[in-house]
Amino acid sequence: MLKKSTWLHLRIPFSFFLLPVFLFALAISPNINESRIIIVFLALHFFLYPASNGYNSYFDKDEKSIGGLRNPPKVSRGLYFMALLFDLVAILLGFLINWQFVLMLFIYGMVSKAYSHPSVRIKKYPLASWFIAGFFQGFFTFLMSYIGLNTYGFEHLDKSSLIIPALLTSGILWGSYPMTQIYQHEEDKKRGDITLSLKLGILGTFHFTAILFTVATAFFAWYFVYYFQLRYAAGFFISMSPVVFFFGIWYFRTRRDLNKANYGNTMWLNFISSLCLNAFFIWFFLDNSQVLQAIKAGY
Repeated sequence: MLKKSTWLHLRIPFSFFLLPVFLFALAISPNINESRIIIVFLALHFFLYPASNGYNSYFDKDEKSIGGLRNPPKVSRGLYFMALLFDLVAILLGFLINWQFVLMLFIYGMVSKAYSHPSVRIKKYPLASWFIAGFFQGFFTFLMSYIGLNTYGFEHLDKSSLIIPALLTSGILWGSYPMTQIYQHEEDKKRGDITLSLKLGILGTFHFTAILFTVATAFFAWYFVYYFQLRYAAGFFISMSPVVFFFGIWYFRTRRDLNKANYGNTMWLNFISSLCLNAFFIWFFLDNSQVLQAIKAGY
């Protein structure tokens, strides 16, 4: 259970790529509490997400690069039990918040298992896997984070001011998700997992992501202008400019050589986009919550 391969397949650092959803929920939370921030952060990024990664790796048994692992080692039975243990720890941490947060942690864990377990394997259905992954990693996780951070019940989730940003997080993920599959076509096809990226083809995946990312970015700008201030929309555009720059260069290189649609470039895109989004949402949180103003005032 404590093999090095087990810890590698949990891919805890990979949770960095999903951190923007948590930070976005934090940035608009009115009921901030330091202990809840720590508990929710740990439950999601150190236990729930790694449990999902490990469970997925155990049933995929990848021989080539996967997200966060260029050369994945062979999986062991211990990985399966460690993934279940991490799920349990996430749920136990959830009890420090409220039962609604616990229920959402449990649902997320069950869906992630259905995604990769051979008896269901949502992953082999291109549209279903794309929609479900984007919905649960975006919309669902945003609301789950918001409930955990504020100790609210489900009755607080029927506001457009929450539903809209939750949908926006899924919009970004629906656009970017096929790009995370673009270098795995050969192995996915061999396993019978017909992913959306495989259906679209390499260049089609680029085009699909470009269109959805543009639409999602436009709606993000509208959201910040309508609910907050124009400067947040401008800040969002500025933070996304390195992502667009890298994506454009990668696209034109790939048009000349399809082998450029590889693991290394995919991880660079993931890293740049996550870094930029995390930086923006940290700034948004500090500024919107008036933490920056308090610091400047000497508090």
